[in-house]
Parts: sequence; structure tokens; C-alpha cells
Amino acid sequence: MWSCNRRTVLNLSLALAVAGCGFQPAFGVSGTAKKLQMAIAVDPPGDKNAFDLVERLEQRLGRSSVPVYGLAYSIGTQANGVGITQDYAITRYNVAGSVSFVLRDLQTAQDITSGSVEGFTSYSASGTTVSTLIAERDANARLMRLLADQIVARLIATSGAWGQ
Repeated sequence: MWSCNRRTVLNLSLALAVAGCGFQPAFGVSGTAKKLQMAIAVDPPGDKNAFDLVERLEQRLGRSSVPVYGLAYSIGTQANGVGITQDYAITRYNVAGSVSFVLRDLQTAQDITSGSVEGFTSYSASGTTVSTLIAERDANARLMRLLADQIVARLIATSGAWGQ
């Protein structure tokens, strides 16, 4: 026996509204971002932060053997002490980061889109030297992952404007 409740009605009406508005998955068969999958060669990393950024970009977009686009990037990070004890010992750090990027067509060498993304993460420095070092490395890796996800979101959002 089927029972009609508000939740079912709301979910059904939401599904119909989304279907009726022309919603289309970005990576769907005719989605505008479909051309990004397995088509971007990211510049090789030069340090640990760049390695983490490139690794996440390749996880999200795939690694292309025959790239159509090239992605260049520039990373900047800065750690600031934010938790300070009465003895002036820093117990917490914020790591702020930004990545400027340029996507270019490899055949024409034209820049297609560019931009920059920013974010921050933090870590505790109140443990041992080893645990603080591990926490710092983890914070930087999380920051690069966050920034890579923002770059992918920006590429997906703008992919319809730069055609194939």
C-alpha cells in the first residue's frame, strides 16, 4: 500500500522541477565539461605542494596520453601562527594558499581561461616535533586538494563558454 506523505511529494516535485529546468550533468553525454576528461596535461610538479595539487587534478580530470589542453599553475602558501600561549608559544597555525592557473589550447597555444583560487587550512603545533611536522604536511596536502577541487570546479563552470 502506498502512503503519500509530505516528504515524498516534495522529493517528487523537486525532481520534476530539476528535470524541467534543463538541468544536465556537466560530465554527461552532451555535457559541456565532457571535453575536460582525459584531455588536460597539467604542468609537472616541482615540489611537494605541486605534486599534491597535480595528483588531485589528475584524479578529478584524468591523465591524458594525447592532451588537447595544457594547464599551467603557480602556487603560493603562507603559514601564520594563530594560537599563542601566555609564554608566546604558537600552538596553532593557519596555512593560507592560492593558485593562479592558465588553461591553454595546445594546438593554437592560445589561453582559453585563467583565474586564481584561494583557501586555507590549519593544524595544531601543540604536540611533539614529529607530530607537528606530520600535521603541517597533512595541512599542506589538504590545502592543495582543496585548491585543486576549486580549479576543477572553475573549469567545469566555464567550459561551456570556450567551446570545442
